[in-house]
Amino acid sequence: MSGGVDSSVAAALLADGGHEVVGATLKLWGGDSDSGCCSVADVDDARRVADQIGIPHHVFNLTADFEQSVVAPYVADHGAGRTPNPCVECNRSIKFGTLLDRARRLGFEALATGHHARVEQVEGRWRLRRGADRHKDQSYVLAMLGQDQLAATVLPVGSLTKEAVRAEAARRGLRTAAKPDSQDVCFITRTSGRRAFVGERLDLHEGAVVEATTGAVVGSVPAVELVTLGQRRGLGVAVDGRRRYALAVDVVGRRVVVGGSDEAVCQRVAVGTPTWVDRPLVAGDRALAQTSAHGEAAPCRWLGHAVVFERPHPLVAPGQTVALYHASYGDAVAGSASAA
Repeated sequence: MSGGVDSSVAAALLADGGHEVVGATLKLWGGDSDSGCCSVADVDDARRVADQIGIPHHVFNLTADFEQSVVAPYVADHGAGRTPNPCVECNRSIKFGTLLDRARRLGFEALATGHHARVEQVEGRWRLRRGADRHKDQSYVLAMLGQDQLAATVLPVGSLTKEAVRAEAARRGLRTAAKPDSQDVCFITRTSGRRAFVGERLDLHEGAVVEATTGAVVGSVPAVELVTLGQRRGLGVAVDGRRRYALAVDVVGRRVVVGGSDEAVCQRVAVGTPTWVDRPLVAGDRALAQTSAHGEAAPCRWLGHAVVFERPHPLVAPGQTVALYHASYGDAVAGSASAA
């Protein structure tokens, strides 16, 4: 129970269904937070909702695990010129790693969350599908889950729209009914921002901005470590009215190569070792690839070590999660891998 409306309704629906439900809120970040999760107020909201529902509530302190598995790799990735996805890593390592292991040791049969996605059993195997509300679908950040985890995962609001979730919370009088959704990375504050957070943990360096076609230096960025492939804003080089995008980021050489939108595309993305929901795709299989949490899935072919798009696709930065969906029934996750 994060203190948000989705997990509040998820817990209420399960309690109504006759399940023995215990609310668990994770204390993950010990620093400042103003993004709508991980704060003292959120813990209090979760506790009060649990009281309203009539279920026990516990707070688990996993700050050390979070620092080691999510925050430290986030900073290290920036230093290596990669684009981290901390929400994916939190789900992998913390929620469906440490927390699921603890739940099993305590004798619970399943871990339920408020994610907008669906888990179904088909012919004895588990399938992960998109949430019914496509605009709120969160299957992308769960695409690393496998059969063992899905067998113990319950997603009660995945078949509901966000509007229906809020209406259910309001009907029950839950204090989280109108609470805004959490935004951005929980440990990055809106007031200080990513640059301040990473800069406290990593030396940041100014980088030259170089035009791809001419090789001319056309500007600079204050922190080359914070530039991501395909980025447009913050490059400071659109003075002639032409939009430019980061085509290459060289952290060691402190250099960002930029070009126009027609250059900021790719046809092929190499990936690391994939994880599969169930049976792996075979090289040559058609699939749909989604490269950001709210992006569109694009037709592609899986080559075993790379994804090849059927049409030019926006650049995919190293470290970005590439979630693969089955082409034959495109709302089901096949697996995922990180862009190399």
